[in-house]
Amino acid sequence: MPMAVGVIETLSFPAILIAADTMVKAAAVTVVFYDKSESGRFFVAVRGHVAEVQRAVAAGLEAVEVESHGGQVMSHYIVPNPPENVESVLPIHFTSKSEPFRF
Repeated sequence: MPMAVGVIETLSFPAILIAADTMVKAAAVTVVFYDKSESGRFFVAVRGHVAEVQRAVAAGLEAVEVESHGGQVMSHYIVPNPPENVESVLPIHFTSKSEPFRF
């Protein structure tokens, strides 16, 4: 079964925390990377099966809209089955830190 990657970028740290928390609780996904983008933007990337990532990203987007006070989603995307060359360039692979939590 193909592994997808889903990313959400928000304008504030509390909003990305809400998104990440909701995503891992809503579906069988693993957080593989998180960092600052620029100008107060943060992003989180999750991996899992395609349907799980779709469910997780949808839940994360909804939670940020409902629960974050002043935070907003700047962008989001889902790549259903990223090719190897994308995985080798972007930090979306499972690491030693995220491997114990892999579904």
